[in-house]
Amino acid sequence: MTQYINMWKNAFNFKGTATRSDYWMAILFNFIAAIVLVIIGMVIGTTILTNLYSLAVLIPGIAIVVRRLHDIGKSGFWYFIILIPLVGWVWILILLCTPSTTPYQTEE
Repeated sequence: MTQYINMWKNAFNFKGTATRSDYWMAILFNFIAAIVLVIIGMVIGTTILTNLYSLAVLIPGIAIVVRRLHDIGKSGFWYFIILIPLVGWVWILILLCTPSTTPYQTEE
């Protein structure tokens, strides 16, 4: 749960790193929250909660992926590899599962 809270605290932080466990635990809690909102939406008959949550988590989700890429020594621009159909999504998944390496160094 701490990783999920940290994802929100660092919502607009695109510098630094996020460990593999930080990333995957945040994604797990994000998935659980989305499922709960879908169920609530089905009960009350609307998808507005799910849509608002998806919009709210967009930037924090991108930020944690960029920090995860920094943790494996890649630039945040590697995120754009997802624009390549199918291959890009598989490659970014492989990168996100890669163990940590030397922390990404930013120029001051």
